[in-house]
Amino acid sequence: MPIRTTRFHALQVTCFVLFTWMLVAAQANPKAPSPASPRPDYSGMYSFLTEGEFVQISVEDRGLVTGFVSRYGDSDNDHGVFLDHFFESGKLDGNQLTFTTKTVHGVSFEFRGAVERGEGKSRGNEAYYLLKGTLVENTTDTDKKVSSRSRQVALKSFPQDMSSPPVDKK
Repeated sequence: MPIRTTRFHALQVTCFVLFTWMLVAAQANPKAPSPASPRPDYSGMYSFLTEGEFVQISVEDRGLVTGFVSRYGDSDNDHGVFLDHFFESGKLDGNQLTFTTKTVHGVSFEFRGAVERGEGKSRGNEAYYLLKGTLVENTTDTDKKVSSRSRQVALKSFPQDMSSPPVDKK
């Protein structure tokens, strides 16, 4: 136990010295630019076109976006069946979001728009963020003829659990 206590105290002293140094440096040069504020994390689930359908988005490093659209099938062969359209590509540049899904049962989606703040007061509320933009639904029929349907959408973020996950103690 004494080794852990010593390490803990050394860590405390190191943190105190580093903090003090940063404070003195900031006071010595008050016009220094403030550190960049962290980018908002837009990752999460958003509503889709019909009740029970959703989009899952994960924002990775350098603006790479992964995820999927989970929706009910609407053709004769898959009516009412849950289908997952995984992203073929996705990108976030600032708040500008684009993604394209893989084709599943002849249907794929393209989204081009922005992530905006919604009416939710906190991340624990619905619509804290909105995906606003143009959603294009591409449908390929049995003759390989592609038709596209475009619409403006505002997809609401689902409430996020604000409690922190339990810590495993082993």
